[in-house]
Parts: sequence; C-alpha cells; structure tokens
Amino acid sequence: MIIQEQEFTLKDGRTAVIRSPRDEDIPGMLDYLYVSSGETDFLLRYPEENARYTPEGEKKLFDEINASETGAMLVCLVEGKIAGNCQVTWTRRIKTGHRASLAIALLKAYWGQGIGTRMFEEMIRIAEADPKILQLELEFVEGNSRARALYEKMGFRITGVHPDAIRLKDGTLLNEYSMVRKVVRASRPEGEN
Repeated sequence: MIIQEQEFTLKDGRTAVIRSPRDEDIPGMLDYLYVSSGETDFLLRYPEENARYTPEGEKKLFDEINASETGAMLVCLVEGKIAGNCQVTWTRRIKTGHRASLAIALLKAYWGQGIGTRMFEEMIRIAEADPKILQLELEFVEGNSRARALYEKMGFRITGVHPDAIRLKDGTLLNEYSMVRKVVRASRPEGEN
C-alpha cells in the first residue's frame, strides 16, 4: 500500500520525511542497505551479502509492496538521504492472517533522533487499520539493547527465544528473541458495527 509523505521534526531540529519508497529512491536504498549492514552485527546480513540486491530487484520489491493490500514499506529521508526503512506485512491466510510482522533498520548516524519511534507508530497504525490483525510480531538479536528498549516502549513483550539463531563471522552464537504486541481495540456495544 502507498503511504503518503509525512514530515516530522528530529530531536536535533532537522526535518525528516517518511513515505512509501519510489523508483527515485533505488540508488539511495542500495547504498543504505550496504552501509547499514556494516554498522552493526544485529542485522541479518553482512555487507558482502548485499550483492543480491540490484536496481531491478529493488524496483520489483517497491512495486509489489506499494501495490499490496497486506503491508507497506516506509523509507525515512533526512536531507534527501535514506536514513532508515521499515516494513509491516501480513497475509490473508485463515490460520495466520491475524498476525502482522514488523522489521526496521536505521543508519547509525540517525540513532536517537526519534525516527524509530515515528516509523513504529506508523507501522502499528497501518497494521491496526486492518480489523483482522490481532497481534504484531518481530524479532531482535541478543545484545541489541537499543532495539529491545524501543520495542518495549512500543508495547512489545518477549514471547520466545531461538537459541543460537545467529552465527557471526568469528563463530559467536547469539540468540534471537521473538516479541509480540497484542492489538487492543475498543469493544463496541452489542449490535453496533
């Protein structure tokens, strides 16, 4: 789905924009994917694994997610540069269609500026607009205390652990934690739609 441009002010006073990705964002997105994967061990790829991302592949991804009725991708731009992105998706399957999956990443230079909170607020709004969604789900890697703090602030709670789910180049094994945020909707009086 397409999310229209929304401006907000960063903690340092700069203006940021979140919106659905556009074709003009493809070069910046490819650069962002490469840089972000080298800044932390908490993303699920290393920079050299980004070779699979191509302009054609990003265009296809953007087109598909923008046309989707069950999800959205947002990019955050600061001074015309992609600072981060996030995605929320769900399915129409009978057994699992009540669950939405969220993911987010930011360049280190933009950590602590309120971007993560703002993107999470929008992802939650998007998911909760679908009355079938009952819970939001995500994962984080052991040691990523910044992400965990953000997720807990946004109402997520740890529900499980995948032991040794992540293996770093040096052989270090890290757990991956699952988190869930239940959707709470105001109940309506009987007979009211």
